[in-house]
Amino acid sequence: MHVHGYVDDKDALLKRLRRAEGQVRGIARMIEEDAYCIDVLTQVSAAKSALESVALALLEDHLTHCVAEATASGGPVAEEKLREASDAIARLVRS
Repeated sequence: MHVHGYVDDKDALLKRLRRAEGQVRGIARMIEEDAYCIDVLTQVSAAKSALESVALALLEDHLTHCVAEATASGGPVAEEKLREASDAIARLVRS
């Protein structure tokens, strides 16, 4: 069985995701209740930051576990893992 790099941080990541999920539900409730748009935008920003925090933690785990392990082995697998990491970073920067 393959073990992902984030296995040690799984509980913390799930806690952050549950918090972000609650924030998104709160945003929907705010819109249903016709909350002031700036207040809604503030909560959208907070939810986005929470998800970015999860993404950065996953990226760090990927780099320190999967990419480091692959580069130690070298070859095409290392090139693939580096390309994956580069693509993931590009997606995060664009979002």
